[in-house]
Amino acid sequence: MNAAQRLDDVSWQAVFGHDEPYPEQADGIDAAIEAAADDGFLVVEGACGTGKTMLALTAGIDRVRDPDSTYERVVVLTSVKQQLRQFEADLQTINGNLPEDWRPVSGLTLVGKADVCPYSRANVAGIDDETVYDRCEGLRDRTRNLVGEDGATSAGALVSEARSTQTGLLDSGATDGPAYLSAAGEPTPYLPETADYEDTEYCPFYATFLDDLPEDGEPIEAVPFDLTDRGHIDTEELVQLSAGYGTCPHSVMGAVLPHVEVVLGNYYHAFDPQTVGSFTGALVDEETFVVCDEAHMLEPRVRDLVSDGVGMETLRDAEQELTRVIQPVAFEESGSESTQTENADAALIRGELGDADVTLSELREVREFVSDLRSEIDRRVKAHLDRTLPDWRADLTRLDDDELPLRDPEEPAVDELTEWAADAGYDEGTWVRAEAVGAVVARILNEAEDEDVRRAAPAAGRTLANWARTDHVSYFREIELSRTWDETERENAWRRAYNARLALHNCVPGEAIADRLGEFGGGVLMSATLEPMDVFREVTGLDALADAGRPVEERTYGLSFPETNRASFAVDVPKFTHENRGGRGESNPTRQAHVDAVVAIARSPGNVLVGMPNYAEAAWMAEGLRDELDRPVLLDESSGDDETEALKAEFFGGEPKVLVTSLRGTLTEGVDYRGDRLAAAAVCGVPLIDTSSPRTRALRTAYDRRFGSEGQSGRSGFETALTVPAVRKARQAIGRVIRGPDEVGIRALVDARYARASWDSVREYLPETEREEFDPVSSDLLGYGVEQFWSTVDSA
Repeated sequence: MNAAQRLDDVSWQAVFGHDEPYPEQADGIDAAIEAAADDGFLVVEGACGTGKTMLALTAGIDRVRDPDSTYERVVVLTSVKQQLRQFEADLQTINGNLPEDWRPVSGLTLVGKADVCPYSRANVAGIDDETVYDRCEGLRDRTRNLVGEDGATSAGALVSEARSTQTGLLDSGATDGPAYLSAAGEPTPYLPETADYEDTEYCPFYATFLDDLPEDGEPIEAVPFDLTDRGHIDTEELVQLSAGYGTCPHSVMGAVLPHVEVVLGNYYHAFDPQTVGSFTGALVDEETFVVCDEAHMLEPRVRDLVSDGVGMETLRDAEQELTRVIQPVAFEESGSESTQTENADAALIRGELGDADVTLSELREVREFVSDLRSEIDRRVKAHLDRTLPDWRADLTRLDDDELPLRDPEEPAVDELTEWAADAGYDEGTWVRAEAVGAVVARILNEAEDEDVRRAAPAAGRTLANWARTDHVSYFREIELSRTWDETERENAWRRAYNARLALHNCVPGEAIADRLGEFGGGVLMSATLEPMDVFREVTGLDALADAGRPVEERTYGLSFPETNRASFAVDVPKFTHENRGGRGESNPTRQAHVDAVVAIARSPGNVLVGMPNYAEAAWMAEGLRDELDRPVLLDESSGDDETEALKAEFFGGEPKVLVTSLRGTLTEGVDYRGDRLAAAAVCGVPLIDTSSPRTRALRTAYDRRFGSEGQSGRSGFETALTVPAVRKARQAIGRVIRGPDEVGIRALVDARYARASWDSVREYLPETEREEFDPVSSDLLGYGVEQFWSTVDSA
């Protein structure tokens, strides 16, 4: 923007969307701007009511709109869809309150292909949520081939043909034929089917985008609308503006994203290597002010994104793809009489191999390696099942999800599969070559075969190469067995009951996080639950960035709403641990104490949320509460989005209820319980993940070695990898209660570890403000405390 659009005597208050900021907001905005000016980051823990969303947007937009700043855009990353909606709402508020001579702040929400593809949204042309990625890539490839340098036609001709087909249909006077394909309520210029050119299927939307691309210009010139004065573009508007014109919404989204001032997306838009490489790479540079929302989830989310794996089915498909590429050349070499098509295939393959500097012998070596690897995995799974459940073949329905570690999780060393491969004659070079071989196989098959499928060879090759490249401390290798059921497999074959996957887990993603954050100019990382801050900085690589000269500032803002509106209890009842509580069918003092505590809290005059360490314990608690309470008790189980939304609607409507859920589910984070939707929340136990799992033991060991006695925090791997994230989960749940200055409610942490010091106490992981508020209370005084609080509120 030019200097006239920013007044010299106006600071960030011109961007701020409300009349006056909270004191914490003003402090945080100043700190974020100052840190970003020095290419640094601000880390904010702010309780509900801090206004973190507006804080981050204001600071980022101020940097973008400052003519003396190097920042060109703000990129917001979050793991919760509801938070994405909050950023959209706050951006709209900002635009509604800018100075009169300022143009609106442009923005865009990034979504997946399934959300914007007109065919997928309408579930036509064989394209839906499951097939859209494969079908899209196939249609795009064929469209590009038709209009490429040696193509049979032009993009303009394809577009004209597609439009004339629709026009001809309308001119024919047909009343019972298919109408225009509609998207987001807007008619498009095309039929509900994909178009066809001389028996070659293509996408008219993508053809239109290609036709509008200037030969030597920028992709933004193919966008059929002007960004000026438009403000934020959400998904529905993007589809209406693009598909209504006749062009590809996903391609338009890619063309627009480098040119808007605020981009809203998910963590994978910045941290998933494939997504960044193929789509969002233009956002990852020093001109971007990055906002990591729900930053307590940054470490686990990125761990998943930078881990790797390949399933047995993918290895099988990769082997078949290798065979299809090898056979035509092998047939030619044998001297057998070949058809013209077979000769052409062999010539194509030799040409592609030559261009890629990959030899036929390397293809054969990789195919043999993949075949032997599949056999070795099969042997290991059978041996494992024979050892742990000798009669497993008699009843496959008894098999549960399982892990087969390929090394001692607590003693990092070369894994057994790598050792097997070396003994079989496959050295590190074989593993690494699989990546280049997989890529060339996919190129050959995509050119030779007219199928809309995602090729298996590249994915298999990438994982096999990473298997050899990565170390054995930070990465843990195992075979994962996931329950399934495949009637096509033999009755006594383990594959009938299991999907097997070679898994390469990145236990310590801090380096990957720091590397990616370091590519941005600066920004804000924020959440309501980041403490202890030293642990957060260490495990996310922020300390490494600071050591490299990138400033990292911290701010912690407590709950600013009136303390008289809330009661906070740390209930001193027996620890809800596996050893103390016994089996779910048993009745013992620990279990009864937790039921009694929740019953006391559930007598609150309104809805009550109860968080348990897992879904199984949630089911047990719900059953116990139904025997004790005279109000409905709802149970959240692991389910899809539709079922969860229906459960929320039932919980929010009608008479007061109790909802019991897992603290590792979706109802204790990012869900809005504003207003009178929630009167109390109780957390029973500390929601640690399964500490006996080989993967968890490897994670703990990796953190011990990376962050233990040599780390800045000096905390054990158990603390940094397991305890701290578990306490954050608990804090997220109780944070659902008080969401505004007029709301009242009870927050309760039910377990002695929250209430008093002991060898495994977690009280020290609460911020100082919460330790002061969460007074320890005995179980026999809890009921009195609940009644006293509500009587005080009612009389106020």
